[in-house]
Amino acid sequence: MKYFNLIFASILLFSCTKESLRKTSGNSGNTETTKSNNVINPKIFEVINLDYPGLEKAKALYESNKQYEATKAILEYYRLRTNVVNPSLSLLNVTATDDDKLKADFALDNRFFVNNYYEDAVKRMPYSLISAGAVNWLFQPAGADNEYQKQLHRHQWFIPQAKVYRTTRDEKYIQSWINVYKDWLVKNPMPETGTNTTTWWQLQVAERVTGQTQLFEYYKNSTSFTPEWFSEFMVRFADHADFLVKYPYPDGNILISQGSALAFAGVLYPEFKKSFEWMNTGFKILDTEVKTQFLDDGMHFELDFSYHISAIGDFYEVMKLADANKTIVGNLATNFKDYLRKASQVVLNFTYPNYFTSAASNSQFVPGFNDTRQSSWSRSVLNKNFVKYNEMFPDDNELLYMASYGKKGTVPSTSPKAFTTSGTYMLRNGWDRSSTMLILSNNYSKDPMQVWSHKQPDNCTFELYYKGRNFFPDAGVYAYTSDGDNSAREWYRQTRVHNTMTLDSKNITNAKGKSLAVVSNGQSEIVATENQGYTNLRHRRYVFFVNKTFFVLVDEGIGAASGTVNLNFNLCEGDNDVILSADKNGAYTNFADGNNMVIRTFGNENLTTLPFSGKVSYAPGVEFNRKAYAVNMTKSAGQTARYITVLYPSAQASAAQINATFKQPFQETGVALEVNIDGKLYNLNCNL
Repeated sequence: MKYFNLIFASILLFSCTKESLRKTSGNSGNTETTKSNNVINPKIFEVINLDYPGLEKAKALYESNKQYEATKAILEYYRLRTNVVNPSLSLLNVTATDDDKLKADFALDNRFFVNNYYEDAVKRMPYSLISAGAVNWLFQPAGADNEYQKQLHRHQWFIPQAKVYRTTRDEKYIQSWINVYKDWLVKNPMPETGTNTTTWWQLQVAERVTGQTQLFEYYKNSTSFTPEWFSEFMVRFADHADFLVKYPYPDGNILISQGSALAFAGVLYPEFKKSFEWMNTGFKILDTEVKTQFLDDGMHFELDFSYHISAIGDFYEVMKLADANKTIVGNLATNFKDYLRKASQVVLNFTYPNYFTSAASNSQFVPGFNDTRQSSWSRSVLNKNFVKYNEMFPDDNELLYMASYGKKGTVPSTSPKAFTTSGTYMLRNGWDRSSTMLILSNNYSKDPMQVWSHKQPDNCTFELYYKGRNFFPDAGVYAYTSDGDNSAREWYRQTRVHNTMTLDSKNITNAKGKSLAVVSNGQSEIVATENQGYTNLRHRRYVFFVNKTFFVLVDEGIGAASGTVNLNFNLCEGDNDVILSADKNGAYTNFADGNNMVIRTFGNENLTTLPFSGKVSYAPGVEFNRKAYAVNMTKSAGQTARYITVLYPSAQASAAQINATFKQPFQETGVALEVNIDGKLYNLNCNL
């Protein structure tokens, strides 16, 4: 406790007052050559190895009881060293975007950027954290979920602020960073034992460590980066890295981030006494997790596309780090590429065709299944990832095609694609924006029904992209709250707000997706899947891609359940352009651009169609209304509920004449049906 009080006093000595968070620290341009030893955090001499080559002068000064001068010598060593390379940044040609400048300037007013949370979204203005003249680190906007607090403590505005400093050399940016970070350290001390769910949770700590390895490089030559602040910064950096070693996360994407942060800390700061422990722990974590977290088909086991892409990125960055610092890394396992090839192919096949046109810059480029944050994956961000994949796998001409926006390489296949272990299937007819693509999600998950899970209870749901429009966007993820009030998160997790089957509009209780067939059968490509969503009702879905032009769904509710079986459809936005046709058990769109779709459902028993209020969220905290409906059938215990739904693109969708009938009763071994569209017959069948 005595030691803790000493450190706390050291922080307080340099922390800003409540009234001066925006003022300079008073050290800029200081011409003093020496100061008292007591301005230095003494723990720096406990964490830095003064026997490390290049620190001889610092060691001699320390042994002469010149702690301030010794710290100054260590800082000078770091300013001049060239034997360690951080490949994640280059100081030769730093670029600060307009977005970086916006975040940096708002931070000067204590408006700290937190992804997807704005006081004024039009101005992209973050919330102010000032309360009674001081920063309130406990602040949370009204109505926001707990993700705001988690992200706030990852300090997402620090790197943009550092980039703006490097491009302007305006000391106000580094002074803002120093004052704010000092304030944060005082008010958010590291727990004496254990973690918490906000300030000192493993993901927050890992993000801060990774960010600080860059912040130091951007700022270390500033006159405001004084020896006293340097000592404080380095001691706190060591605390962060030690914390990650001490408290490994159980598994998942957070553990990958933790391993990555430790690898960066250990490799980039070999002068620390515990650097090898950090590095060794980090690489061991990554070597284990790359073999276990990606499924046989390449998909990340959490089944969240956002985490899938981020996980690949973490491994890529660590491989670059190791390659740039071979003498430091030595023989530690650092080649993860063998496990990432399939994972990269997943990203390729999940990408919608509008990726290939710059005109679609504000569109969604990947499906929104489970907790995928579609807003995070812009066209340019996706491209940066494909460039990385092409760098890792230069022999893959399809990845070259994606990395070059289709200007080089080989056009990827349009054959049906099945990731059967994770349970995702793609049917498409091309790769330009005018192409058609349906993606179906029927995941297998061990425990998807818990509110905290990234897997939603929505097996057999789908999205349908046609000529740049997603006609059936996934509900998305509106909130991440998994403690306290979960009502918003639970609304978006409802099975019925996805494009799949329910019993009495209740959530499914199991997600054990099963692949039955992925075949070509004459004029059709077919995907057949199944899920035992309830103990007494099994949902089987066939998807026919007829002539690579339109789709026919066959849905069968099989089992002893009695009640109302609901086939749910949640449509794209468009109050006046999306028209429900309850009398025809369907809907159609009437967009002025002629890019339209007609939906018609038929059954083996009487059907009724009931509209309900739908919503869709492409980014946390942002939602849009949309139309939705359920086609209902009363099912008895000994009956199988059977539906045929035609999804037919048509410029004049309202005029399309469609009919469909089953040609045989239910059979476990397959299905046969007839579809009539504007007088043309299509005989479709699938044998399992």
